[in-house]
Amino acid sequence: MANLYRDTGVVLRVQKLGEADRIITFLTQRHGKLRAVAKGVRKTTSKFGARLEPFCHVDVQFHPGRSLDIITQVQTLDAFGVGIVNDYQRYTAACAIVETADRLTAEEGEPVLRLYMLVAGALRALSAAERDPSLLLDAFLMRAMAFAGWAPAVNECAKCGNPGPHRAFSVQAGGSCCPNCRPAGSASPSQDTLTLLSALLHGQWGVVDEIPHIARRDASGLVAAHLQWHLERQLRSLPLVERKAKAEDGTLG
Repeated sequence: MANLYRDTGVVLRVQKLGEADRIITFLTQRHGKLRAVAKGVRKTTSKFGARLEPFCHVDVQFHPGRSLDIITQVQTLDAFGVGIVNDYQRYTAACAIVETADRLTAEEGEPVLRLYMLVAGALRALSAAERDPSLLLDAFLMRAMAFAGWAPAVNECAKCGNPGPHRAFSVQAGGSCCPNCRPAGSASPSQDTLTLLSALLHGQWGVVDEIPHIARRDASGLVAAHLQWHLERQLRSLPLVERKAKAEDGTLG
């Protein structure tokens, strides 16, 4: 079967097809977003088992079909879902990550290696419970927006490029704005919030860990607003994300 091909990918979404099949949406290393049919996967005797569930990182073999390719083999590389699905905060953050990746790759077959690596890295960190899921989600969203060319300006004015920091922030304008360019109705985030946004974008976790929790909540709001402004519609999973973290006094905030 000379037409067979393989790729590694993360399962973004599954949809029922007929009585026993599913359509699986992958974000793959070489072929970008792919949708393919898993025959008989909903049967208890399926050879695929639980390897084609959301958040799984797999090596997959495909056979080209007329409208959708057919999955013929699957090998698990990382079962990220094991460390995610039983924790609501991690699960909702992971759902927001894969939905964002799905939205950012509208064209199937277009290579998106950087986004694939971002998704796999974010799910790996969530599964390992390395950090607060909210911070991991916001870091992913900031980098995903940079991949799409939408990263908010943080250290300079979004309109004129004047070096900051600037205390005004406008989603419609593209981020931080200087006093001369500040649109009416701009937000006024704290310097801690702006520092956090920059640190999340650049992976400066030592800086992130020093930022007060109130700034983390404010930063999450700006990240979500900025992303959804550019997507032009709300992510279904984002309102479900549980934003909680231990405050400095040990309580939940």
